[in-house]
Amino acid sequence: MFLKGTAIFGAASVLAGSGYRHLYNLNKRDYQPEGRQSYLAGIQPLDNQGNVPNILLICLDDLGFGDLSIFTETPINTPNIEQLAHDGTSFSNFYSCAPLCSPSRAGMLTGRYPVRTLVPMPLYHAGSPMDIIFNLGGVYACGVRGIPEDEILLSEVLTARGYRTALIGKWHLGDRSPSLPNERGFDYFFGAYYSNDDSPYAIYRNDQVAIKAPADQNTLTQRLTEEALQFLEGNHDKPFFLYYAQPFPHIPLHASKEFQGKSKAGLYGDVVEEIDWSIGKILDFIKQNSLEENTLVIFTSDNGPWWQGSAHGLRGRKNHIFEGSFRVPLILRYPGIIQSGSICPALTMNIDLFPTCLDIAGIDLPKDRIIDGNSLFPILRDENTLGHDTLYFYKGDTLLAMRQGDWKYIRRHMTDNGGYASLRQGPFLFNLVTDPYESYSLIESHPQIAKEMLEQMHTWDQELTNNLRGWLDLT
Repeated sequence: MFLKGTAIFGAASVLAGSGYRHLYNLNKRDYQPEGRQSYLAGIQPLDNQGNVPNILLICLDDLGFGDLSIFTETPINTPNIEQLAHDGTSFSNFYSCAPLCSPSRAGMLTGRYPVRTLVPMPLYHAGSPMDIIFNLGGVYACGVRGIPEDEILLSEVLTARGYRTALIGKWHLGDRSPSLPNERGFDYFFGAYYSNDDSPYAIYRNDQVAIKAPADQNTLTQRLTEEALQFLEGNHDKPFFLYYAQPFPHIPLHASKEFQGKSKAGLYGDVVEEIDWSIGKILDFIKQNSLEENTLVIFTSDNGPWWQGSAHGLRGRKNHIFEGSFRVPLILRYPGIIQSGSICPALTMNIDLFPTCLDIAGIDLPKDRIIDGNSLFPILRDENTLGHDTLYFYKGDTLLAMRQGDWKYIRRHMTDNGGYASLRQGPFLFNLVTDPYESYSLIESHPQIAKEMLEQMHTWDQELTNNLRGWLDLT
């Protein structure tokens, strides 16, 4: 009887605790879906479908800042991406808003720091061991397991404006309703819900399985290329938004037979060279159909390199707080509007892509919420515009670093130092102009700068504690 009673009491305690946490999470989420609905309903549809540019957003997965020959020599041959840089503007101080996949994409598609979107950590498919662990362990912010329904995504805004929209490749913002691609503004979806190391790895066409798990990843880039070209073939006579979210060079690495052994950088290089081929096919279609002059092309990566790839000598890699984790490539091409062959040093982040796309599509930003990003077009039009004054760097929902001008302050945290990775080190203060590799902390010689930056981080922390979601009072 005692054991039975203990078991019943234990089960009741677990259920009560689970119920309390569920209610707590619901309250803390601070959902406000009415603002999203009102904003999307108020977007003016296009009168003349030829008066806005097409948008091609290319985002690679775990590509390093030094994997391209824009800023350095590399054994990887990427002529199409190099030509894109020659025809457009490259950014030398462009950052991801997160060191991991899901939060980086959440920030890029909303223009907001991922902590505001309640997606500060990677998401995992329903029922997987990691999904269960993250949920029971409270790792998911407020229990959120997909991009919240009150967040406004770039795809939703452009759909409301009259664009035809497609996501080809990796979603990684949830596999549950209402967080599926077709529910979040994409007319067409072909790809995977999660990273290519997730299992079972299936490929979907809209909400139906197109390639059963385990999908053959050796031919994946070619399949994605075919799907992208088919979408363009059927929609290039009207404004389109194509989000080409390549699942590579995230591991496991896969390339088709045509590219295996082709590069001088091993399988990783083979994968990147096949991606370059794929991008070339898409850009050729745009050129052959006289769409170049009316298409904004954006090329970037979601975060720095992981086990392979080059961070261009910068310290750290994926999931670190140092530059190698957050600094990523950005190329913008828009003939006649964006200068060709130039390098922009402005301090920028992928949260800027949302307002940039709204800017060229003639759409006002939402007014019911804080949009942390800024349009890049004022920077491109005026060389004296320096971009952000300050950028904040999170690991999960913890603010660990801040960049302001030439200076970067890093709080004491568990670092990347080999056998001592479990030990906390810091704080650090680096001057990224004199020391871009974050090798020499100047915190002892410039204590006042460190003090002021830390105080600003405390202020920012408090602002988010008071209003995590960033809602604005319109009354």
